[in-house]
Amino acid sequence: MSEHVRRSVVAGTWYPGEPSMLQKTIKDYFDNVGDNRVEGRVVGLISPHAGYTFSGQVAAYGYKQIAGSSFDVVVLIGPIHQMLFGKYLISSADCYETPLGRVSIEKKLVEQLKDQIEITEVGSENEHSIEIQLPFLQVALKDFSILPIMVGLIDPYGVDDIVMSLSNVLKDKNFLLVASSDLHHISDYREVEKRDEELISALSRFDYEEIMDVLSRPDSTVCGRVPIAITISVAKRMGADRLHVLSHTNSAEITGQRIPGQYTVGYLSAAIVKE
Repeated sequence: MSEHVRRSVVAGTWYPGEPSMLQKTIKDYFDNVGDNRVEGRVVGLISPHAGYTFSGQVAAYGYKQIAGSSFDVVVLIGPIHQMLFGKYLISSADCYETPLGRVSIEKKLVEQLKDQIEITEVGSENEHSIEIQLPFLQVALKDFSILPIMVGLIDPYGVDDIVMSLSNVLKDKNFLLVASSDLHHISDYREVEKRDEELISALSRFDYEEIMDVLSRPDSTVCGRVPIAITISVAKRMGADRLHVLSHTNSAEITGQRIPGQYTVGYLSAAIVKE
């Protein structure tokens, strides 16, 4: 029986499509980070999902923290940008493919989740928020499998079901959670700076109520606010006690287009840690 492969939809555009160039790009990003490892065990990351030209260097600060590590499963949680409908969705494929190879989906964990909550399996999709994380993981970890969850919710407070379910299926696992999220998207460079700093401040204190308050505001344009909420909630339930903001910037800083009214997107990399 042939393997059902979820092919790359952004290789060659959002990141290099040629394997050696992709590998070199990520290793160069890692080299720029240095070796400032956080203390404790990293159980979660928040990582951006823009094209690597914009957010690749920021993402590298998180993935460098886990380089050479080993995990039973990497849980990737990303928002939906495509025309897909459902609270939680998972590809029905057996694996994701990037120019660096194939990454298997942990089908047993998918079935265990489906026994506890409603999950929609999709045969094809063009969502980039999960895929964009994979090449970094492939360079950092070499061999790993994934539980890739696309989230259709917009309310960060509506996630108790998946938080409980993930906590149950991961309780005996050596896991890594990854929330795929850019920060605010606004046509105002200064406003992006202001709002991102409010979220970064709450994240740095690892104050759950404050984080949820910032994420749930009506004017929040953090596109992965629900994946962030899920990741932090699960990590806290599993013993995480602090969060390190490793790097943050925005598209205006990268392009130099610091112009009033300029559409700007924020990017952040953070590590969630337990003793």
